[in-house]
Amino acid sequence: MTDIARTLDARGLFCPEPVMMLHTEINDMAVGDVIQILATDPSTVRDFTRFCAFLSHEMLVQEEVDGEFRFLIVKGEEEEE
Repeated sequence: MTDIARTLDARGLFCPEPVMMLHTEINDMAVGDVIQILATDPSTVRDFTRFCAFLSHEMLVQEEVDGEFRFLIVKGEEEEE
């Protein structure tokens, strides 16, 4: 079982709000922590997939049940500037 450090409820919100909220939440998390996101906007599938690929986070779960999307994302290593 995966330990979830945070849950972000983005149900009822539309692009770009959910991905902006995810970006804010994940910045406050430790590397390796898992965030669960609940959403109803179908564009979150595309947005969160790209978010993970671009920022080196890992998508553990991406599922849809009755029009509600659920994601589990593991915060990856941050690159030092």
